[in-house]
Amino acid sequence: MSKVSLALPEGFILGAAASAWQTEGWSGKKPGQDSYLDAWYKNDRHVWHNGYGPAVATDFINRYPEDVALMKASGLSHYRTSINWSRFLTDYETATVDEEYAAYLDRWLDEMEAAGIVPMLCLEHYELPAALLEKYDGWSSKHVVELFVRYAEKAFERFGHRVTRWFTFNEPVVVQTRVYLDALRWPYEQNTAKWMQWNHHKVLATAKVVELFRRRGQAGTIGVILNPEVTYPRSQAAHDQRAAELYDLFYNRVFLDPLILGDYPAELLALLRRHEVMFEHDAAELATIRENTVDEVGINLYYPHRVKAPSRAWNPETPFHPACYYEHFELPGRRMNPSRGWEIYPKIIYDMAQRLKQDYRNIPWFIAENGMGVENEAQHRGADGEIQDDYRIRFIGEHLYWTLKACEEGANCRGYMLWAFTDNVSPMNAFKNRYGLIEIDLNNQRARRRKKSSHWFAALSESRTLTLTLDDDEK
Repeated sequence: MSKVSLALPEGFILGAAASAWQTEGWSGKKPGQDSYLDAWYKNDRHVWHNGYGPAVATDFINRYPEDVALMKASGLSHYRTSINWSRFLTDYETATVDEEYAAYLDRWLDEMEAAGIVPMLCLEHYELPAALLEKYDGWSSKHVVELFVRYAEKAFERFGHRVTRWFTFNEPVVVQTRVYLDALRWPYEQNTAKWMQWNHHKVLATAKVVELFRRRGQAGTIGVILNPEVTYPRSQAAHDQRAAELYDLFYNRVFLDPLILGDYPAELLALLRRHEVMFEHDAAELATIRENTVDEVGINLYYPHRVKAPSRAWNPETPFHPACYYEHFELPGRRMNPSRGWEIYPKIIYDMAQRLKQDYRNIPWFIAENGMGVENEAQHRGADGEIQDDYRIRFIGEHLYWTLKACEEGANCRGYMLWAFTDNVSPMNAFKNRYGLIEIDLNNQRARRRKKSSHWFAALSESRTLTLTLDDDEK
């Protein structure tokens, strides 16, 4: 083992992320302002761990002054969250702003400015208005794309003079993959064609908002937050290599290529046609996508994805699913986070950095989410009442090490943001797995307490130098 020290590049972000629906709670929410997540919770509450959901969340909407002070104490230079689309408007067709909710956001931005923390705003972090899901089938509809653009314009009008880092979506592939491709979440509809149509309309919506942003002459940048899974084949054999290529094509390149390079991969389009799940589009939409690529991307990375060639033929009576081309593979002896069931492999950040440099025009990017969820974290409470989360400190340090190594080799990575600032609700898992620098005590009116990692992160932010001890095979 040996100790290593790496300096953070000048201007390198050290921040944390969250979302509106996972933090704000429903205080002040008006009838008809449910998001997709709110509707899911109301219709399917039993699948949420211990019944916790977005109703109270962390009550950030009332406690943001306390939380912003904790952000500053924890050394955050930036904080990314979302505007809750479903609450920002009272009429989604006319894009009529809810002045009460907008005023709350203004007060929060005042608090951020006073603390010297840079806000980064995402326009949709799963907060599709439930009314649009019910009326138009959500992102199945091209009209919803236009409503999203109207909403974006109102957000830019209201906050564009205060916020200069904007993002259209967080993880745009996730909701429809869980709902329509895998049918794991409410309303449980397996429909691969709908999955792909939602994918396309989110790509198109991003391009249209980028076009609007530039036409308005907005200050700053407009990007997107993606969650590509760094995908490794089981072996060097051609069949395993091909399985990894196809997994990457359907889940990663479906957004990476059009949003950064301006075009869908030709092979993806050919396979969609072959399997009769091609999305509805026209030449004008493809031109809009081609001409309006994003300024930057945030990349969410938690674990590697490993696949192998399928061992059996796909049932011809089952609707097409990309899984006909691959099977998941578990690496023997892998290092695990047993709470979450995810492999820990920090080099994913380095490998993603090399890919973005080589294949995606070395676009400016940053780690938008990376973190470690741990169950029953109270077992690690010290005598002074503070969670001693050395495992989280090591997790962050190892991933940041590979980030900085990539930067030394020319990666255009501009920062690292932790998921999450506080413990918060996650879909279905609720507060089961804790991710935060700050503990949320559900038994004591959601009181906040700093964890050991909060103090460590603050010291890192102050020193601008990462120092950690690594095994020789980790370097």
